[in-house]
Amino acid sequence: MIRVIDIQNLSKRYGDTVAVDGLSFTVRPGRVTGFLGPNGAGKSTTMRMALGLDHPTGGRVLIDGRFYRELSCPLRRVGAMLEARDVHPGRSAYGHLLWLARSNRIPAARVREVLELVGLEKAARRRVRGFSLGMTQRLGIAAALLGDPPVLLLDEPVNGLDPEGVRWIRNLMRGLAAEGRTVFVSSHLMGEMALTADHLVVIGRGRLLADTSTREFVEANSRSHVRIRTPEPERMRRALAAAGVRVRQAADGTLEAHGTEAARVGELAAAGGLTVHEIGTETASLEEAFMRLTGESAEHRAAAPDTGDGTDRRAARPRSGERRAGRR
Repeated sequence: MIRVIDIQNLSKRYGDTVAVDGLSFTVRPGRVTGFLGPNGAGKSTTMRMALGLDHPTGGRVLIDGRFYRELSCPLRRVGAMLEARDVHPGRSAYGHLLWLARSNRIPAARVREVLELVGLEKAARRRVRGFSLGMTQRLGIAAALLGDPPVLLLDEPVNGLDPEGVRWIRNLMRGLAAEGRTVFVSSHLMGEMALTADHLVVIGRGRLLADTSTREFVEANSRSHVRIRTPEPERMRRALAAAGVRVRQAADGTLEAHGTEAARVGELAAAGGLTVHEIGTETASLEEAFMRLTGESAEHRAAAPDTGDGTDRRAARPRSGERRAGRR
């Protein structure tokens, strides 16, 4: 089975508003693909079109070469969670999943399996209206896994989960990808995506900005520097400047050399007889790289606070700590 999500020249307009604009990329199996973009970038609209919930203005989304609407027993082929709270509040967790199972010819025994998998077996007979947001998220994930599908689309799956729940879903997604499944997940939590995603698709204002590995994305969209800790900062600064290296002093007293490599800094220090306690390369985080690439694509941008130093600040079980549904 190919298990590929193929998005071809996809567009969506709402009147004069362009939500998705000629988007093309492929989501492949065996890795977690993170889907990133500022609010209003078109991520949820793209996922909705992949599942046939919205009709494209142009282009198409194919899953293993077919439209989602053409799939028989679709929960066996594609598992999705777009809005976990779209559940009848009067149903129990078990009843909700059993209804889905029967509609897709999935054995009832599978319902208990996924409830146990997501840590909701003790809440199986409780009505969903009493669930916390974190428990509702777990129920949505259970529904996505119900048919044991080879393809998964998850929109903000960690929303409302406590730290234990976040680690649980992270390990779950990576485990599913390791089994050869296609895992496509959107999130606004850059730190979590840095730990979870092997590959990134980044969009802004409905257009593709990047389609690359997480490591390559950070390297291409961040400014790394060499951090130097020395008891002779002024001599080191002069030696670096003489060699044409840009250098600045950080707030903690260390030096930051830009446009060079750690090995060259070490060579310059040795040649000058300088004492050095530490030399290391520091690379920006995924969040910093994301902000650098998408800053001009953000729908709403707050003014950068004045820091006084010229710095731009823009650059598993349910637990009682998980937030109640409806509280954001």
